Amino acid sequence: MRIINLSEQNTILNRFVSELRDVDIQKDSMRFRRNVERIGETMAYEISKTLNYAPLETQTPLGTSITNVPTDPIVIATILRAGLVFHHGFLECFDKAENAFVSAYRKYRENHQSFHIHIEYIASPQIENKVLILTDPMLATGGSMDLSYQALLTKGEPSHVHIATIIASKQAIEYCAKNFPQEKTTIWAAAIDPELNESAYIVPGLGDAGDLAYGEKE
Repeated sequence: MRIINLSEQNTILNRFVSELRDVDIQKDSMRFRRNVERIGETMAYEISKTLNYAPLETQTPLGTSITNVPTDPIVIATILRAGLVFHHGFLECFDKAENAFVSAYRKYRENHQSFHIHIEYIASPQIENKVLILTDPMLATGGSMDLSYQALLTKGEPSHVHIATIIASKQAIEYCAKNFPQEKTTIWAAAIDPELNESAYIVPGLGDAGDLAYGEKE
């Protein structure tokens, strides 16, 4: 299993992440959504380098051109609702990809410190022998990602799994490393943070990505 922490590289991605974290800039929900989307676009570009390619002949007005293009069938899957705008960034790059959606959310108990993860809805094409990109901007415990993956396996066995997140906790990275297939999983994170608080939010993190993108929920 490969674990790629893109914050270890000097890339414009770091500026987008910095703005997402900034308590003043993140008050602008439109800019927050655009930064999430731009991170998705950039991460999709990085993932594209790992795909299989074949030459494609194209007729131009003056002759023919041969270009290597990706050949893998791709399914982009997202966890609702925070993942929607992140998903769209990937779709801007992989515009021919199929799409899957999973509703997975934390159902908190009264103390708001313990919870279980509830999956309510899944809409997905067949994923047999396709490259599956699982997108979720915040990877806190890894539980939602794992349960979403298990739900998607009812649609087939992917050839490779890319877990794509903006900010992950070290605990979630370790969890996914133990629970996803070692030989065909790659984890991509724009940043990896050191810890979770008592409510299982990433620290320093950025807050609730869904609320920042779409407004607070009841």
